Amino acid sequence: MEAAQSYSLQDLAAACGGEVVGDARTLIRGVGTLEQAVPGEITFLTNTLYRDLLSETRASAVILGAVDRHATLLPRIISDNPYACYARVAQRLFPFPRAVPGIHPSAVVDPTARISASASIGPQVVIGGGAIIGEGVVIGPGCVLGENVLLEDRVWLYPKVVIYAGCRIGPRCILHSGVVLGADGFGMARDQSGWVKIPQVGRVLIGADVEIGANTTVDRGAIEDTIIEEGVKLDNQIQIAHNCRIGAHTVIAGCTGISGSTRIGRNCRIGGGVGMVGHLDICDGVTVSGFSLITKSIAQPGVYTSSIPSQPHRTWMETLANLRALPQWVKKLRALEQDIQKLKEE
Repeated sequence: MEAAQSYSLQDLAAACGGEVVGDARTLIRGVGTLEQAVPGEITFLTNTLYRDLLSETRASAVILGAVDRHATLLPRIISDNPYACYARVAQRLFPFPRAVPGIHPSAVVDPTARISASASIGPQVVIGGGAIIGEGVVIGPGCVLGENVLLEDRVWLYPKVVIYAGCRIGPRCILHSGVVLGADGFGMARDQSGWVKIPQVGRVLIGADVEIGANTTVDRGAIEDTIIEEGVKLDNQIQIAHNCRIGAHTVIAGCTGISGSTRIGRNCRIGGGVGMVGHLDICDGVTVSGFSLITKSIAQPGVYTSSIPSQPHRTWMETLANLRALPQWVKKLRALEQDIQKLKEE
């Protein structure tokens, strides 16, 4: 994509706090990869595997770390964190779109809802009684907000987001299409007649600056609230069950499932496809590798992994056969240890 206007390299460096080396007047109107960038675009290098592409790139400028300061003669921005610098440069080139304030004629808004004059309410939106919509909020087409929902200032809902009654969304949050907040948690009690539904009477509370990806679901609490703290970033197609709490600035990748009443600390990084059983406590600063299964609480920061990398089918079948035989080998090993111990005692 091409930005609406061009910026000098000096302007872009100011946006990310980087240092310009080379012609600071170089004009930039877009971004690209090292391989695909064209003149007028800026690119970046964060992975040393792609360093050789620096000599081939057609970009007009590049963002580099200090270690690569002299790796090219192109105009460049030097940053302690090239990827974050690129993110801020891209934000400058492609700012968040501005919406036109007002309520579309096809929207259905309960008369008791309070909507800021600066908010933008799209076609076919439904807003329930007692809802409060803050300054600069954008609600895309087809969104549904239940009774007493609160959207604080500058929340952006993409089309067809559903927020159930009583949920609260902090300022500057972004919810992508298909997000559902506040659906009933999976609460059932068993008796002689079958499964008895347990009413889910908690809410979902979302802190400031949270972003939630497409088709992600966050269930309301059974009694207490489900809480997503400030700065959390959730990818697409994540399930967060009732009564969970996700600590501030934690990031979770797609297709992860978190069972009920799990508490995840601050600044954690959860890979894609991770599964967590319920009622766990995960401390601050934990990284979980993709496709891991977490069945016990984690009390020490660090990296945790439980997945088995792929291997050729025949090799996997041999590994599986050995795994099945493992209990027998453990018994034999223990018996051998006992025999050795007896020999020592003699």
